[in-house]
Amino acid sequence: MKLTKAQYEEVVQFLAQVPPTRQSLRKLKEKFPSQSQSTLLSIFSQEYQKLIKKTHAKHHTPEATEAYYQRYLKGVSKNAASPVLLELANEVDFAPSLMARIVLERFLQEQDGSVRKPTHVHLLTAIFICLQCIANDYCYGPLVDCIKHAIGYEHEVLLQEMLLKRNISFLAEDQLRAKGYDKTPDFILEVPIAVEGHIIHWIESKASFGDECSHQAYLNDQFWSYWNRFGPGLVIYWYGFIEELDCHRNRGILLKDCFPTDIAVL
Repeated sequence: MKLTKAQYEEVVQFLAQVPPTRQSLRKLKEKFPSQSQSTLLSIFSQEYQKLIKKTHAKHHTPEATEAYYQRYLKGVSKNAASPVLLELANEVDFAPSLMARIVLERFLQEQDGSVRKPTHVHLLTAIFICLQCIANDYCYGPLVDCIKHAIGYEHEVLLQEMLLKRNISFLAEDQLRAKGYDKTPDFILEVPIAVEGHIIHWIESKASFGDECSHQAYLNDQFWSYWNRFGPGLVIYWYGFIEELDCHRNRGILLKDCFPTDIAVL
């Protein structure tokens, strides 16, 4: 789903006024019922990650690390099953999985310098508390990374199936890597197509929302490189993008939020 810049900024302004919690995500969906839930979730995730990056340094100072560790020790001494780190992460607006990593590293550091080895109970408690954080972190952590990878792959497969259905011949990224290309789009079209009057030589799949920050980074790191090597191409942001970012059509980079229907095989 495409959003105007004004619509996107309205969503972002709402997110700036609420904590990054699941309850806030529900409120976001209630506030913007006409918008796609997957689009809102992608924007929510992106804004949350921006917040974490801005505040990352202050959570890694020696003073902050020690304060978090002492809070953990105090919490588990009262109740080993309590979600002490999850509550702490929500309290200081930090990613639960990253909070768990800070405290776990401090815990292991203390064990390395100790003559006495930790008991199984202490280890299991630390592991349990960290797993609580990972399971309840919807923007960071190994679980989220696996989900994002799976979603990205799912959309690449979906795009491949659509190309095959239209009898559009292509080379996939793994085939291009086998030929020695180091940086390639997801699909190179062996025969160019025309989409809405624009010639397309390659297609890139992005299972995310295209905001200004991410799109500019992709332009610099990927899209212009593809354009220089392979010619004009198409980027599909499956979860939508800011309409005003689709401003490079005449230069050779077209944006869509779905597989195009207006296709002519050249």
